[in-house]
Formats: sequence, structure tokens, C-alpha cells
Amino acid sequence: MDRPSLYITGTDTGAGKTAVSSALLRGLCAAGWRAMGMKPLASGCEWRDGRWQNEDALALLAAGASGPDYATVNPIALPAATAPEIAAREAGIDVSLAPVLAAHARLAAMAQLVLVEGVGGWMAPLSAELMQADLVRELDLPVVLVVGLRLGCINHALLSERAIRTDGARLLGWIGNSVDPDLDYAGAYEVGLRSRMASPCLGWLRHGEQRLEPAGLLSAMAEPAAGAG
Repeated sequence: MDRPSLYITGTDTGAGKTAVSSALLRGLCAAGWRAMGMKPLASGCEWRDGRWQNEDALALLAAGASGPDYATVNPIALPAATAPEIAAREAGIDVSLAPVLAAHARLAAMAQLVLVEGVGGWMAPLSAELMQADLVRELDLPVVLVVGLRLGCINHALLSERAIRTDGARLLGWIGNSVDPDLDYAGAYEVGLRSRMASPCLGWLRHGEQRLEPAGLLSAMAEPAAGAG
């Protein structure tokens, strides 16, 4: 594995991509990896220290190895807290992949592993012309799906898995995230996910945990690619 990167997507907004990515970064760093996070495009930013900054990007910056500046972790920061396509239009910004690719190259030169966190769910557009699959193809990244354990998650997970594979991406597997500690029949939902998902479960972030052991992820990364999905 020579300076690999992964794309972290979710079943939907609120599935916990940032929580899982940050927990993975802590686990990887604790295991001796120089791992860093990236949020290529973030909407819902606040003006801090002379630039727009996003809470998710700041969390990734704090959880990963030291070195990158904010602009490298989050090259496209949009003020409006709404879908990126709408936020970019409101800000008068034409989203392109060029600044993202340049920032990723800088991160990859500093890190042994880069976790690239997407926006919303897999099918959330980056712009009027760009889907997340376009970025994944351009960077040639395998994908990890974060499944937030809550009502409707089995449907969302199965649809997301199908969409990722239909778009030709290599899905390494999925990570469960206990976002709702009061979910009725949580154990049954977990069993349902594990039995129905075609891709493997790479780990589970339990409610309140801050670190995720990366063994399942690293094992999946080491397996030879078998084509899309």
C-alpha cells in the first residue's frame, strides 16, 4: 500500500461520516500510521481567522497527524449550510475538481494514508455538473460507506451500496455507526445489515466512542482489487 487514500461516503446526511472518519484517524495514528483527513468541499462554514471554516473539516484536522493547513484539508469552503450545489450557487462559486486534486496531492505527499470525506450521501451532487463519483474516479479511490444505525438505515444502506457499485467504484465495505442510542430494536437492525449487505462490515463505532480500531479497514485495503464493487 503506497500512500493510499480512501473515500468515505455515507448513507445520508447525519450518518456520521465525520465521527467515523475522525475515529478512524485516531485509531490509525495510534497504530503508527501518519494518517490525515480531507474534506474537499464543505458547506455550512463560519468566518474564522480570515477565512471560511467548517466544523467537520476542523474535526478531521484535529484527529489526524499534524502537518497540513486548513486550506489543504478543505480547499472549497462554502458559507451557506445547505446542499453544496445550492451553497456554491449562493456564493457565486463554480466548483471544479482542480483545487481538490491539487490539495489531495499535497496531503498525499505528507501522509501515509488520506481519508477523503464526501458530502451527504453518495448521490449528493458536488455541483450542477459534478457528482461525487466523478471525484472518486479522478482520484481512483476505493470507497467506504458509513451506515448510521437509525430508522430506515437498511433501505438507505442497500440503495447506497447498489449506487456505489453501479457507478463503477470499488466498495471496500461499510462501517456501522450507532448514531441513535435510543433506537428500538437496534440489535435487530444490526443483524439485518450484516446479513443483507453484500460488502463486508469493516468496523462499528459505538455511541460515545472516539476511536475506531482500523484492523478491518486495513485488511480490506490489502486485498487485491476485484473490479468495481
